[in-house]
Amino acid sequence: MYLEKRASQSQFVALRGQRYHVLTWGQAKAGQTPLVMVHGWMDVAASFQFVIDAFVAERQVIAPDWRGYGLTDWGRSDNYWFPDYLADLDFLIDQFAPDQPIDLAGHSMGGNVVTLYAGIRPERIRRLINLEGFGVPATEPSQAPKRYAQWMDQLKAHHRGKLALRSYDSLDGVARRLMKTNARLSEDKANWLARHWSRQNAEGQWEILGDAAHKIVNAQLTRLDETLEIYRRISAPYLMVEAEHNLMDTWYRGRYALSEFHERLKNVPQASRVTVADAGHMLHHDQPERLAALIEDFLA
Repeated sequence: MYLEKRASQSQFVALRGQRYHVLTWGQAKAGQTPLVMVHGWMDVAASFQFVIDAFVAERQVIAPDWRGYGLTDWGRSDNYWFPDYLADLDFLIDQFAPDQPIDLAGHSMGGNVVTLYAGIRPERIRRLINLEGFGVPATEPSQAPKRYAQWMDQLKAHHRGKLALRSYDSLDGVARRLMKTNARLSEDKANWLARHWSRQNAEGQWEILGDAAHKIVNAQLTRLDETLEIYRRISAPYLMVEAEHNLMDTWYRGRYALSEFHERLKNVPQASRVTVADAGHMLHHDQPERLAALIEDFLA
């Protein structure tokens, strides 16, 4: 089992009428900017433990479980809307750092959230770090009828119990699932993550701490022109961290490429890019020491 070097504190706060679970490491210090880190799709805040353990300097880190993940309340509706993540983050920052800018980092879906947030609330961000958050393919108005129909069909499937996530007989089964998804994940880290990524139900099965409703497509199309306008309003220095073994081709099968994202990134005024060698999408698990060094250098 992986042994933590820096212990986290678990707490629950009220955000927008929901009971939000938040992990914190370290204490607030005069003159030091707090670092807020937000996880990706089907992940949890504890996922950042390995990177935080690898930091050289002590600092305050704040990481929530997004709505519908981990120990945060699962949605009171039957699907999730992307703008809610932006509003949740805004309320969270007001709660933990009401009077100062923050450093902000996000992985994958969380990377997409923090990038948009930094253009919407530029005055709240000192430094911005995006870990493998590449946005989504551009859409056209002609896709709208099919998208709405897909959304409604998936809602029906969810209500009929057809989108349920798989459960496991043991924690070891959860760990093996994590290692199957990420072949670079070591067994000790997988065993540690499994305890934060799942919980045992009344039948003795281990369930993933993620609402199956997250699998439902967003009903509304993403407008690229709006996204780029938000990118242009980012005022903080911005670090884009990519993994050497990128999965863009696997995810989108030619509909959206890394080169297209790099073109979008040109709209961010102070953007820089770096690639982490020998890492896949879960680079915070694969190379936590290298990633921690990149983050600390950038924040300094």
